[in-house]
Amino acid sequence: MSRKFKAGDWVKVKGKPSAPKMQVLKYVPKKDFLFGMVDNDAYLECVWYKRGKRKHDIFHQHKLIKTIEAGGLFNTFLPTSKRSLT
Repeated sequence: MSRKFKAGDWVKVKGKPSAPKMQVLKYVPKKDFLFGMVDNDAYLECVWYKRGKRKHDIFHQHKLIKTIEAGGLFNTFLPTSKRSLT
């Protein structure tokens, strides 16, 4: 199975409009309980913040979609400089 994402990509869970925007950390190996084989290319560890607390979980790559908007986990507002010509 090929990898769909890379570290640093922004993703959301498919079919959940209220799902948080998460950042991909890395692919993690996970053992399939039916066949006993280890899969290195299908499960992702993702991180997001909720109410200032860091949360993370492991998702299958087929349950995630890439988001178009990119950006940091926190909004940063820079003050605009007010310049006068006099």
